[in-house]
Amino acid sequence: MAAIVNMHDAKSSLSRLVKRAASGEEILIARNGKPVARLTRLSGRKPTALVGAFAGKLHMADDFDSIPAEFGPYL
Repeated sequence: MAAIVNMHDAKSSLSRLVKRAASGEEILIARNGKPVARLTRLSGRKPTALVGAFAGKLHMADDFDSIPAEFGPYL
């Protein structure tokens, strides 16, 4: 069963409530005794990478790793 917390208590102890929600507890936040919001843990899904999103759109010069002659004095 979800814990019901009034709005004032939720404001003053948000970090504690978030910690409880992150551990799996469901917290209901109430205004005037009526639940208006639910604090729950997010699912463990991670965003997926777009593999190959830039395929064919980028070009790297053949000499990208060569040092320009004018940089010689700095080496």
